[in-house]
Amino acid sequence: MTNESLVWQVRAFVYAHFADTTHPPSVEETAKHFNISVEKAGALYKELHSRHAFFLEPETLTIRMANPFSGIPTDFRVHANSKTYYANCAWDMLGIPAALASRSDAVIEAICTDSNDVVRLDIRDGKVSNSDLLVHFPLPFARWYDDLVFT
Repeated sequence: MTNESLVWQVRAFVYAHFADTTHPPSVEETAKHFNISVEKAGALYKELHSRHAFFLEPETLTIRMANPFSGIPTDFRVHANSKTYYANCAWDMLGIPAALASRSDAVIEAICTDSNDVVRLDIRDGKVSNSDLLVHFPLPFARWYDDLVFT
């Protein structure tokens, strides 16, 4: 198996782990899954981080984001398949139902930053039921990686 092939297999494993468990695998879990050293798994995590395939907590090997999934609780909760996932932002909260197997129906609860009100969206058959809502992105996409956590 080439290193390039392993990079993408690790990425697929991370996403499948998020979908199955709602949280990212540790570098140790990834190493065990692929029967590689923790050091090798860590190097692969760093490579995927550098390619923007996912985002590590600074100075660690802990996955903070594998878009659309968040490794930490956020104001964007997605309830699907009897599980609760966290999204990184309003854009990602719509991506989680699409990323799950068979494009899952979902209930999304997000806290509006302007009012602190809870906004609820229902996703059924790939469509948002209350589509009169708008999402505002304060930065253009080209600047999201300037400070990904803030964005």
